Amino acid sequence: MSRSAPVRDPGLQPERTRLAWRRTTLTQAVGALLLLHTAAEGASAAAWAAACCAALATAMTFVAGGLRTETAPPPRPVMVLTAALTAATALLCLVPPTAAGG
Repeated sequence: MSRSAPVRDPGLQPERTRLAWRRTTLTQAVGALLLLHTAAEGASAAAWAAACCAALATAMTFVAGGLRTETAPPPRPVMVLTAALTAATALLCLVPPTAAGG
């Protein structure tokens, strides 16, 4: 008697994961828009750089969510770039406005 591999029933997990990626992207987009608004008011170089990094991180999260398959995470280079852009955004937000020329 041969036993076949059990059929995988993913249930609602793929849908929940897809929704989580969408929520994360939306949250990042709101943060990027707030940084863009702040940069437009103050016009410091660090604020503009933080807004650009946040926008790029949002775009990379959107791409990562689209590249993700049901059983595999997104490609590692995309995730590393997203993490690096997010870290750069956080560090740029720590620059005091007076040191940035604003």
